[in-house]
Amino acid sequence: MTIDDPIADMLTRIRNALARRRPEVVLPSSRLKEEIARVLAEEGYIEGYEVEKGRSYPVLRIKLKYLREGTRTWRPAIRGLRRVSRPARRVYAGARELPRPHHGLGIAIVSTPQGVMTDREARRRQIGGEIICEVW
Repeated sequence: MTIDDPIADMLTRIRNALARRRPEVVLPSSRLKEEIARVLAEEGYIEGYEVEKGRSYPVLRIKLKYLREGTRTWRPAIRGLRRVSRPARRVYAGARELPRPHHGLGIAIVSTPQGVMTDREARRRQIGGEIICEVW
């Protein structure tokens, strides 16, 4: 089966795993997916990730993070994920036009000429780029 949008597939797999309270999600790896996982780990949305290269293709294993809410309940650290730029409609923004998801409580992951980073980091460096997704 071919996947037209591998980033949307990654986000959907994470959403589905969080809905089922899975401890981790496994998906085919790529350099862009690894960079998105790196940003999610740096921002504290996931516990960590690793790339396994022992198979016929590299696999990205993402360890999901859950936060204690009350005495016996847990909630996912990621409340929502939304793909912004799609293969059929790319979305680019300059440093001043970068979105502030959920009034600054979430992050936008941006692909810039200096690498993949959050909207805050891109604004600080005064560079724009392609808005990959929003996380809150």
